[in-house]
Order: sequence, then C-alpha cells, then structure tokens
Amino acid sequence: MKRWFSFHNDLGVQLLALYMLVIVPSLIILLAFDQLAGQRIQDDVRTNDLSLARAIAQETHLSITNSLQAVEKLSEYPSVIDADPNGMELVFSIFLDTRPDVNLIYRLDPDGFMLYHYPTGPGSTIGVDFSFRDYYQRALLSDEPLFSKGRISPTTEQAVATAVMPMWSEDHQFLGLVATNIKLASLSQTLADIVSNHRPEEGFQVVILDSSAQIIAYPDAELLLHEAPDLLPEIYAPALAGKSGTRITASPSGEERLYTYAPIPSAGWGVIVSRPTAAAFSTQITIHRITVIVAATFLVLGLVVWILLTLRVITPIERLAAISQSIGTNQKSSPEEREQISRMAKRSDQIGHLIRSILRMEKSIAARITEQETLLETSQAVVSSLDSQIVLDRILEQVQKLLGVKMCAVIALDKQRNAFRIRASRGLSKQYTEQLAIQPTEPRSVTMRALRSKQPIQVSDTESDSSFSAQRPRAQAEGYRSMLAVPLNTQHAPPTALLVFRPDPHVFSTNEIQLLVNFANHVTMAIENAALYTRSDMRLQEQTRRIEALVQSLHDGLILSTLSGNVIYINRRVGELADLSAEDLGSASVDRVLNRIVAKAPEPDKVFRDVEDALKGKKGRSAEIPIMVFGRTTYLRLQVFDVTDGQGIPIGRGLILRDITADRELDRMKSSLISTVSHELRTPLAAIKGYATTLLADDVEWDSKSQREFLSIISSESDRLSNLVNNLLDLSRIEAGSLNLSRVECPIDEVIQHAAERAHLLPDNRFIVELEPNLPTLYADPPRLETVLRNLIENAVKYAGPKAVIRIHVSRKGSSLIFRVKDNGPGIPPEESQHIFQSFYRVDASLTRLASGAGLGLAICQGLVRAHGGDTWVEPQEQGACIAFSIPLNGEPQAEPTNSKEEKRV
Repeated sequence: MKRWFSFHNDLGVQLLALYMLVIVPSLIILLAFDQLAGQRIQDDVRTNDLSLARAIAQETHLSITNSLQAVEKLSEYPSVIDADPNGMELVFSIFLDTRPDVNLIYRLDPDGFMLYHYPTGPGSTIGVDFSFRDYYQRALLSDEPLFSKGRISPTTEQAVATAVMPMWSEDHQFLGLVATNIKLASLSQTLADIVSNHRPEEGFQVVILDSSAQIIAYPDAELLLHEAPDLLPEIYAPALAGKSGTRITASPSGEERLYTYAPIPSAGWGVIVSRPTAAAFSTQITIHRITVIVAATFLVLGLVVWILLTLRVITPIERLAAISQSIGTNQKSSPEEREQISRMAKRSDQIGHLIRSILRMEKSIAARITEQETLLETSQAVVSSLDSQIVLDRILEQVQKLLGVKMCAVIALDKQRNAFRIRASRGLSKQYTEQLAIQPTEPRSVTMRALRSKQPIQVSDTESDSSFSAQRPRAQAEGYRSMLAVPLNTQHAPPTALLVFRPDPHVFSTNEIQLLVNFANHVTMAIENAALYTRSDMRLQEQTRRIEALVQSLHDGLILSTLSGNVIYINRRVGELADLSAEDLGSASVDRVLNRIVAKAPEPDKVFRDVEDALKGKKGRSAEIPIMVFGRTTYLRLQVFDVTDGQGIPIGRGLILRDITADRELDRMKSSLISTVSHELRTPLAAIKGYATTLLADDVEWDSKSQREFLSIISSESDRLSNLVNNLLDLSRIEAGSLNLSRVECPIDEVIQHAAERAHLLPDNRFIVELEPNLPTLYADPPRLETVLRNLIENAVKYAGPKAVIRIHVSRKGSSLIFRVKDNGPGIPPEESQHIFQSFYRVDASLTRLASGAGLGLAICQGLVRAHGGDTWVEPQEQGACIAFSIPLNGEPQAEPTNSKEEKRV
C-alpha cells in the first residue's frame, strides 16, 4: 500500500502516472471528438430534415397557390359571373382538361345552392344545397380565394379539398362562389415517392396536415382525413401556427422519433417529417459506440500492461532494491529474499542480467568496504595531527595491513644533501633507512623513474630484471624480491614517492596499484598539510602585522573591547586623543580612555552623559564629543557597534572615534555661502531696484545730472553683482579642478597697471609698484594673474581706508617670482592669518573701514596662484598687512632686464 502514497519512490506509480498522462488526454480528445462529431451529425440531420420539410411545404404551397389563382381566374369569366350554363360548360371543360388534379368544378348561388357543376353527370355530385359546408360560411366573410378543410368526396370516395373564390358585385353584393375540388391523392403520391427513397427499416414518415389538424396527405390512404393525434404526438401546433423547427419526442406508439415541421402559409397547413432517432442519428451512434470501445480498449490494455510491468519488472526491481539496500547498509538479507533473487537471476532478459550484475557488485562492494575502512582510518590519521612524521607512520601501518606487505617506505628529496632519503618506513632495517641515498640523476633507480614519469613503476623480480642489476645487492641484503614505487603529486613539498616491498616475486595487480595510489594521495595530503601549515602560519603572522599597521595608521580612533569593557585592541590615534602612551593603552579600560577624552570637552558632564547613553544604546549608538586640541575645537563622533560571531551572538563591542571637524566646517561654509550670497546679492539689487523705480516715477522729472548719477549708481551696482558672480564661478572652477590656464609671455608691469585700474582705488590712495631689476620673463595666464593682483589691491583699500598707501613689490627667489602686496592699514591678527584664505571667511568687521565683502577674494587668489603652481601666505610686518604669493618661472628663458625701482602713484 505504500506505493500508492509515495509517487517519487515507486516506479510502478510513476509508470502508471506516465500511462495516465498519455491515455487521459487521448481519451479526453476522443470523447471531445465524439461529442463534437455527434453534435455536428445531429445538426446536419436536423438541417437536412428541415430542408426537406420546407421543400415539401414550398412545393405544396406553390400547388395550392396555383389552384387558388386558377379558381380566382374562373371567377372573372362573364359566364361564370352570370351563371350561364352554356358558357360555364365550355370554361369548366377546358379548365378540367388542363388540371388533372381537379375532379369537379361547380358554381353556387348566394344561398349556397348548386347552379352548375362539371362534369355534369348524375354521379358527379350529390345534393344541391351546400350552404352547410365550412368553405361556404368562410366565403360569406371573405373576398379572397380560400382553401377548405380536407374531406371525402361522396361521389368518388377520395380525399379532396376545395379551392373557393367568393364572388361579389361592385356594390358588394354576394353573388355566390365558384369552387374546384382538388384531389389530395396527388399530394399523397408525392409523399409516397419521397418516402420510397428511404429504406423501410428507417421508419421515414412525411405527413401534411390541414388547418384543422387533419391528415390530408400521407402515403397510407387509410389514414387520410384522420385526426393528427392518431399518428403524431402534440408537436404539430407550431407548424399550423406558421413556425418551423425540430423536436425529439416519443410517438404515440412509444418510439423516440425526430420530428421536423414546416408551415404551408397559403392554406394554414403544415408538413411533418419524422423518423426514429436510432435511424436518424445512426452515424453518430456508431461513432459513439466506436469511441466507447476504443476508450475501453485503451483502459483494459493499459491495465494489462501495468499488471505485466508489475509482475515482470516492478516486483523484481523492488526485491532487487531491498537487496541493494541491505548491501548499502552492510546488512544480511533473509534466506527467502536470497531464494527469490536467485530464481530471478536465472532469467535471460535484462532483469536477470541486472540481478546478476548486482550480485557480482555485492561481492566487489564487500571488498571495497574493507578497503574504504582502511582508507578512512588513514584519513583520520592524516587530519588527527600536523606532525607529518606521526601521520606517515600511521599511513604505512595501514599499507602493511591492507596490502599484506611487511616492508614499505616514504622517500623524499633532502634539499640539504641533494639526495632522496627515507623519511618514514616500516619493516626496513635501520642500516638500510640510514644509508639509502638516491641521487636525482640516477637513471636506473625505480624511485627516480616513477618520479620522472609520474606513473607507478614496479619490479616483479629483482633477480631477473636487468634494469635492477645495480640495486640487486641492496635488495638481496634487505631481503625483498619485488617492489612498487608510486610518485606523490606534491606541489608545496619536495618530490616524494611511496614504496612497498615483497620478499617474493610478485606482479602487482591493477587493483593493488590503484589502492596504493590512493594511499599515496593520503601521504601527499599529510606532507602538503605540514608544508602549508608552516607557510600559512608565516603568512598569517605577516598579514596580522600588515592589518595592525593599517589600523594603527587610521586617522579615526578604534577600540575593541569585551562585553565587560576590557580593551582587546586599541590604535594609537585613540592614544593621541586620550594623551596616553602605548604602554598605558595596553592596560587601560574603555571607561578610562573615554574619560580622558571627554575631559577635554568644554562641558564634560553633558558630553559624558551622551557617551554613556551611546554605550547603553538609549539614544542611538552614537554621540558627538567636542574637545579642545592645540587651542582649536575638534569635533569627534563616537560610533558604537556590536561584534558578533557567525551566529550573530554578540561577543564584544567596538568603538570608532571619527574626526568630523571638516564636516562641521563644511556645514559652516555652506551656511556662510547662503548668508553671504543672499546679503551680497540683496544690497546691489536693492540699490538697482530703488534707483530704477525712482527714474520710472511719473510724478517727478529728474534733470540730466540726477539721471546720470542714478544710472551711474545702477551701473556700479551691476558691476558689483557681475564681480560677485564671476568670483563665485572662479571659485567653483577652482574647487572642481576644471580651471584651465593659458600660459603666455606675461609683462608684469602691464598686468599690475591693469589690475590697479580695475581695483577701484580711492582718490587719496597712493599706489606704488617696485620691480626688482633684471626680472626674467614670466609665462603665466595674464587675466588670472591680473585677477589675483586686483583682489589683493581691493582688499588693501578695504582695510587700509581712503588714505591707504599700497605697495606692490616683485622680486625673484630661486625659480619663482615673489609678489608682495603691502598696505599701512590695521594689519592682520596672527590668529586670523591661518584662515583668511578659506572660502567665505572674513576677519572681524571692526577692522575694515569699508563695507565687508563676501569672503571670496583671498580664496580665489589662493586657487589661481596654486593653479599656476605657486603658493600664498601672510608676511608679518610692524604696520599694516603684507600678503605674498609666488609664481614659478618654469625654467623659461629670462626676459630683457627692466628698470630698477619704478614708483607709480594713482
């Protein structure tokens, strides 16, 4: 029963599922075909029968219409209208000769009495009063031709129907009627012809009913003018109501039949075609029976095949699997199972061959298990110790045990002696192991031949092998007659070989050689492990030193501690922040190190609380520590993180102290940029807006002088805006490293003159230029150099005031020209000299006598000078400020000497 619940483990279930996967879709397709084909056949049969019924109805309709039209034409003859017997005789005789389906023509007066009939013989009609006929009563109410119900003619005893044409005068007086009796036998004969085209066993029927549901046409004359229920079930009402269609129902005799009906609208009649469904749908029934037979055949064949597979394949495989499992688990199978397997092994087919192969495999596996157990013990010996000597001794012990030899050895290259010597042995004499030394170039040595060919080499008999003659005395002394040498595939250790010896002549089999190769692999692992351990230990020590040097060189402080707070590792950056030496760091705790760092904070108590919260994880795992270092505030960010093992369990804690002073300074510069640019843009824009509004005012007319003054102010403020934007663009290019210089020959005096002209010197300023004699030609970017000088001159005017004396001194020093811009203003405080070249940095506003700028001028100067390869600095002097910068000469040839000192006043 387990088979039915374990699909993946049971081949029988899988084969059954495969068969079902093939047969089920086939059966579905077959059944779908049967359904679709059957429906199509039924639709075709219904359509054919309906077409036949409509064709009969159409033909009957045409015949009736023709009869009605004929009687209508008769009513138009004057002799008929006037009831002239002679005239009517002529007309009626001609009409009767042309219409074989008519057996009587007559004329009734308005009261329904016979006026004339043709033929005129006494047996052609009975009686003279026909007012009781239904068609007379209907004629009184109609002026259109009409057809009567079917009836039996009393004179001919045949079924007839009367075509009647009421006759009316122009003043609408009823004049009587003219009528013709139509023989219905012709309709029945037509139906009989149609039925004769079908075999009698098909039970095909065609019947025509009149408006009163009488049978007026049927191949069997005995049923004429019988009521429809005598022959048909209640299915004819729709046909008499003018509808057509099909329906399957039981006949009055109980037989299931297909009824098809169609109306004859000209007379209110109906045509009914019927036949048994067994005959109508015989093709569909045959196809359905074939489908059922095929489906049943598929299922039976599938069941038979599956039973055969179960008995002949699956059951033997299951028993074979049980034997295989017992082989795999090294368990004994029962005698009954062995008996069954033995019987099945006698089969000549593939199953029998498979069973015999597995039985042979069982014997081979038993031998292999013994070998693998030995190899496993050898593997355990390899990994149990890193002492290669111990491992080699254990391996050789297993070689003795498995191969049944008493002598074996491992021979390796001794690099110091440049000879192959025995490294480990079993069963060999001490003298042999100590004295054996094989030269690498020895051509006939078995060991050397194996190492050179990288293949096992054997000597089956040392006494008869001519290639072993040189070593024969050594073999005789040690007592072995055959030997096998297997090379080791060493990569990190010296060349090595494994040797086994036997005291008798022996040809080593392929199995023995392969087994010894496996042992040689274990020997290789032992030797390689020892060599790699030595190398990896050295590399690990080297990597540890490199990692420690890297961590020690970090600008951020790093502390690793236990969960209890004892320091495991700490780098020297932490020692610098805590003012602790390397010796003190080795014994310090985390609390002591942090306390010494926090003690430098302006508010140590508050900072200490933040650090405690970070260590405990109350408010995140970080805290900010501001400390004073060399008189400046340094901002540190303490980040605490957990150190976890491979399972995510915390085993320690790490602390990183990162210097974020630069980040704070960057934030300050961003804020300063927004504030400064907003102020510097607002001031000139306000002036431009104010004076422009004043000029545009309609209620005031300004004279030309005032207008010019206002426009000059607007122009000046626009220049100020332009300078600010240009400074920002220059600073952006400098910081982005996208500033391109065009170095050309640069006349120093002209550059200085242009810079002074654009520097907006005040009227009372004195401007002095001093150029050292014999200055070489300078190759630089003149516009950029002019910008540097202009910014320095404007800076001097701003801080020295309207009476400022500004000097520019140019001299040569080494391979550079030194430019010095001096003024007699208040000077630059020493503590500010380190910051004035920073972007947006401005000195105390009280030192300037004019409006302060955006703090970009000196930063731009420094960037442009450095782009030339020079540098800027502040030189101290007794009065005023001196800002100097250097421009390299780049080894270009010197220009013509200039005049000595030149003084210019502006």
